[in-house]
Amino acid sequence: MGLTNSTYSVFLPALFLPLLCFCFGICTCTNTITSTQFIQDPETITSTDNAFKLGFFTPFNSTKRYVGIMYNFPVASEPQVVWVANRDKPLNDSFGTLKILEDGNLAVLDGKKELLWSSNVSSSTTNSSARLLDTGDLVLQDESSGSKLWESFEHPSNSYLEKMKLSTHVNGDEKVLITSWRSPSDPSTGSYSFGLVPLHIPQLFLWNGTDPYWRSGPWNGQVFIGIPNMNSVFLNGFSLVNDGEGRFYLNFAGPSKSVYIYYVLNSSGTLTEKTWAVGKQDWEVTRGFPKDECDIYGRCGQFGSCNIEDSPICTCLKGFEPKNKEEWSRRNWTRGCVRRTKLQCDRNNTKGEEGKEDGFLKLNPVKVPDFAEWLNVRQDNCGSQCLNNCSCIAYAYYQGVGCMHWSGTLVDIQKFSDSVGADLYIRVAHTELDKKRNMKVVIASVIIIGSLSSVVSAYFTWKWMVKITGLHKQHLDWSKRVNIIEGIGRGLLYLHRDSRLRIIHRDLKPSNVLLDEALNPKISDFGMARIFGCNEDQANTGRIAGTFGYMAPEYAMEGRFSERSDVYSFGVLLLEIVSGRKNNSFYQDEHALSLLGFAWKLWNEEKIVNLIDPTIIFDRFSQMEVLRYIQVGLLCVQDLARDRPTISTVLSMLSSEIVDLPTPKQPVLAEKETCPHTVHSQHSQQTCSIKDYSLTTVEGR
Repeated sequence: MGLTNSTYSVFLPALFLPLLCFCFGICTCTNTITSTQFIQDPETITSTDNAFKLGFFTPFNSTKRYVGIMYNFPVASEPQVVWVANRDKPLNDSFGTLKILEDGNLAVLDGKKELLWSSNVSSSTTNSSARLLDTGDLVLQDESSGSKLWESFEHPSNSYLEKMKLSTHVNGDEKVLITSWRSPSDPSTGSYSFGLVPLHIPQLFLWNGTDPYWRSGPWNGQVFIGIPNMNSVFLNGFSLVNDGEGRFYLNFAGPSKSVYIYYVLNSSGTLTEKTWAVGKQDWEVTRGFPKDECDIYGRCGQFGSCNIEDSPICTCLKGFEPKNKEEWSRRNWTRGCVRRTKLQCDRNNTKGEEGKEDGFLKLNPVKVPDFAEWLNVRQDNCGSQCLNNCSCIAYAYYQGVGCMHWSGTLVDIQKFSDSVGADLYIRVAHTELDKKRNMKVVIASVIIIGSLSSVVSAYFTWKWMVKITGLHKQHLDWSKRVNIIEGIGRGLLYLHRDSRLRIIHRDLKPSNVLLDEALNPKISDFGMARIFGCNEDQANTGRIAGTFGYMAPEYAMEGRFSERSDVYSFGVLLLEIVSGRKNNSFYQDEHALSLLGFAWKLWNEEKIVNLIDPTIIFDRFSQMEVLRYIQVGLLCVQDLARDRPTISTVLSMLSSEIVDLPTPKQPVLAEKETCPHTVHSQHSQQTCSIKDYSLTTVEGR
């Protein structure tokens, strides 16, 4: 069958369009640049899987043009540029070209055909091509031999991608580093860099110029032990290779092909992990380094330790004191700490004095100091080897790393709040060990004396309570209970709103409310209190501690706490004061619930008046006020924190400034517990079920 004229008019352009693309570069149709096929601004080429593209771009708030590789996700809020060719020589026009030169090099030319950037391969070839791989790597190769001439992964910009190798040699030559942009609108080489240091034990470092800014801690074969909570992406994806000739390589792979992960070193010096999962509409920042002030290298100076949960965050190691106490008191920790008492070796070398042998004080768990030296000895010999070496001032042993010794100084120690890190043994003079033993004796004496005092005090308190109980509970009539409830509420209001610092108590319970002779309440024991920032609404902790029955469910189950957590505890106290019963007083009765459950049961049965302490004498008006207080208490102990009123609203409800009260919802802990009342810490775990919820409680050994 022949072709008509109209058929030719459609067929011929379709036939020649790919040829035009290939020969003249007027459109993008492959992932390759050859000597005859180039790209001009604003054309691009894409990787085979369409994940990456190579082309021209203009940074935000800039007029300059650059050639770069970026993720090809059009739904993202902003382009993720992972590599820039001409980062230090931008295009000033929109007539740029990326092409293969006659000598076989890949180059960026401006509109005047001036060379701005080149792959700068010394061995010339007349038949080379550049291909954008599915990994985001741009590879220049000799088509005749198939050998690789150059690749962008060996000349990275500010991004670390999957399959990219960060490499270095023990002699410090030929490092592959990523370097930050100068600013978000300027891709030129910035002051921060990130790479691998193999000296002694491999670590990752982030530098500001030539100064260390952050480090990962030693590599143990699976993870970097100075990075808390290294998740499965790290554990399954990172690998470090020693080629046996002094060169180390580090690369990583994501958990699956449906998830893209990469790291970008931004212009302010933060190494950020970004993740894109299929089905999402934008990139998610999942972590960053340094993560806080203690993560900054050497924050507390020599022989200082940093703990972000302490205030101040810096302390001297045991056996050491601030080098300049005045500066230290002003929170200038740069000079660090010095040893209080000379070691035995130092005493023998200076004055010929003999003395008792030095010992070690244990610090755990920590990010071990920098400049560790590795020794090929067993764990049980690691400490003795250090003790027998006068230059050794600390040691640690970590599975997968082995025995580590330190000499000279200890710097960049960070105290961790959970079980990550390693135990560090610090060498101190024998007298410092005696101080610790003496302190133990003092503490033991205080505990014994305190226990005896408590017994005596408890006896006389019991005698006094027996006397008070025999008087006409008018000594604790309704008006006095109102005074106690409102006094506790005003105390919380002061902590949450009126004080200079915003404080969350976290352990409000009857034993932490003191009454004076006039039964005026005072909130006490701020050992677990936390200070909130101006813009902070809630916080999280991995160490849940407190008294079961007074902890809000979101704190007991997830470690989240806020002002509403204190409101929950206040609600439990209110119901206890009104009913005259403790929240856990129902425990031994298998048919009964907790006080919250008992109150909720009576509320649903419209018998809430039965919750009121029968010793309270009141008229009809007072009874309505008591019922109002009970309803406010139930509002305070609702399951979701957002459903609970603030303490200021609670006080307005109690004083009838707010007339119409909302209907409370069932408390999450209203059902009977199936495990005993416990005090929480972080060492051993036990699971307690409450209806459809589960609560993990933690008991100290």
